[in-house]
Amino acid sequence: MVALAKGKITNNVRTLRFLHDEMTQQALAEAIGVTRQTVVAIEKNKYSPSLEVAFKIAQLFNKPLEEVFQYQLEK
Repeated sequence: MVALAKGKITNNVRTLRFLHDEMTQQALAEAIGVTRQTVVAIEKNKYSPSLEVAFKIAQLFNKPLEEVFQYQLEK
């Protein structure tokens, strides 16, 4: 079995909210069906959302998933 390198998911959610008429965390949370606390954790890179939530965020901002979330290998 091959060991995979460890990585970290980062995102641009906070920036996209700002560029989207300064959308609040609460408004984003309501639009994608999660709590505001979940949005806070996602923005701080303390929580990686499910694929469903990640796709909902990308669709809301009309961006490809890769523009919203990035996977970076740790060095």
